[in-house]
Amino acid sequence: MGSIGAADCNEGHVHLSGPWGSVKFQVEVMDDEAERARGLMNRPQLAKFSAMLFVYERERILSFWMKNTLIGLDILFFDSAGRLVNIRADAIPGDETPLRSTGPAQYVLEINAGLASALKMGPDTVLSHARLAGDEKTPGCV
Repeated sequence: MGSIGAADCNEGHVHLSGPWGSVKFQVEVMDDEAERARGLMNRPQLAKFSAMLFVYERERILSFWMKNTLIGLDILFFDSAGRLVNIRADAIPGDETPLRSTGPAQYVLEINAGLASALKMGPDTVLSHARLAGDEKTPGCV
């Protein structure tokens, strides 16, 4: 798995890759407390290859809920190096049950429900984005 070309490395896109293949999503980046709290609330739809990327200052156990969210989502948690921690698949619109990472995570990607399964994403999935460091351990944009 190589690094992303400079032309593809920007805040508006993420790449996910693994043994299953790779995919590029157009993203909105939520990197402050107010943006992260609002997320995808009250939006009637999300285009198929669009997503929301939540960026945190450091790794920690993260918890999300679906309050005021109108669309089903897959919630993917990634560590500081962009490695998949876990997926909370098919989160139910409006459900206030906490959906937690199973380990420390720094990035969260929300995509349409069922898409992670349809693409056969698994434990070796890696997130690449301009916010990641891009050294030999971290698949950022270099």
